[in-house]
Amino acid sequence: MRVRTEAKRQAILDEASKTFFELGFERTSMAEISARVGGSKATLYGYFPSKEQLFTEVARSCGEMQIGHAFDTLMLCADGDEAGALQRFGEAFLGYVSLPEAVSIQRMVIAESGHTAIGQLFFDAGPKIGNDAVAEFLKGAMARGRLRRADLGVATSHLMALLNAEIMPRHLLGLPVNTSRGQIKKIVERAVAAFTAAYAP
Repeated sequence: MRVRTEAKRQAILDEASKTFFELGFERTSMAEISARVGGSKATLYGYFPSKEQLFTEVARSCGEMQIGHAFDTLMLCADGDEAGALQRFGEAFLGYVSLPEAVSIQRMVIAESGHTAIGQLFFDAGPKIGNDAVAEFLKGAMARGRLRRADLGVATSHLMALLNAEIMPRHLLGLPVNTSRGQIKKIVERAVAAFTAAYAP
């Protein structure tokens, strides 16, 4: 009986991450990853039942390491500083989605989602969790009368769309994007201003 270990699992994730970013999703195979890790495909499948699930875990781990703290800051918001909390969150969020690795992940998911289940797997493992955290923050702000009451799913979608609007389409198309700290700060300020105006009590 094979014994699974966290160290082995992490080694697989590290090598899989390098392989996906080097070759892309389609050209990466479980055989290639197992060869790079050292071991059999059976061992690899013992940890991750499919390439889609392995890729999803790579994406989730990458996001968790880079941006997990940003969602935590929303929960620490002091009453009356909702705009400040959204600003801090937005800057951390855009800083993450502008990383080359994050852009590559988005492109791979979009390319494969039309004919595999990777789109749903990716959404459930990452964006949905983040959206739920944002929705919880907005729910509290609405309960405190800081924002008007509205459908939480719609409000969350509006906020995330505003944050992404100025840079994500350009990132996905490979167009030049100014992602300096100062520029991201200004982008988030505009997005938060538009959102808080639209959802003013």
